[in-house]
Amino acid sequence: MKHLTLIAIVAVAFAAAPHAVAEGGDAANGAEIFATCVPCHGADGQGRAVGKGPAIAGLPQWYVEGQLGKFQSGGRGAHPDDHEGLRMRPMSRSLMNRDGVVKSRVQDVAAYVASLPKASPAHTVDGDAEVGKSLYTPCIACHGPAGGGNPALNAPPLVGLNDWYLVQSIEKFQAGIRGGNAAKDPTGALMRPMAMTLTDAKKVKDVVAYIRTLGAN
Repeated sequence: MKHLTLIAIVAVAFAAAPHAVAEGGDAANGAEIFATCVPCHGADGQGRAVGKGPAIAGLPQWYVEGQLGKFQSGGRGAHPDDHEGLRMRPMSRSLMNRDGVVKSRVQDVAAYVASLPKASPAHTVDGDAEVGKSLYTPCIACHGPAGGGNPALNAPPLVGLNDWYLVQSIEKFQAGIRGGNAAKDPTGALMRPMAMTLTDAKKVKDVVAYIRTLGAN
């Protein structure tokens, strides 16, 4: 019952949080801008585990724009223990326009990322997907039964993401490395209590193992 109440509260709060549907964006120009992203995220946005650059190919434009905005404003990548985020922040800020055209470079690269074929990352995390299925139940309210996300709730898709990145993200939410600044990252702050329902490392791996099966359906 406690978890059901938490799910309801978080879902309502996600819906109330500001969200924007991406508009415009020149994917062709974004392809040129994306050259600076290749060293970490790969030429096709499939990610590079060596540099801890997750797969981003096929992520929705609205989500990519939103996350770049968070990196630019300090909503992400500002915590001293967020080593990957600290590397990402200056890259995002390099997209800030100097010509007075609001958001155009961010929109362009986000449009290009969204146009890329979704990734099918290799499995690197061992977990029990059957156990993870029940652990995923609280996630359905925002991310959907198939992990496809819901822009109306500011909830991104989970399928197509690296399993190691999902584990890392949950751990960062649990530690307050992500979602610790409600003013700059309100949706991240709402994700924190959901991450905290996974009370040990095994549960984190189990739910990620289940999410991984969704991408195979």
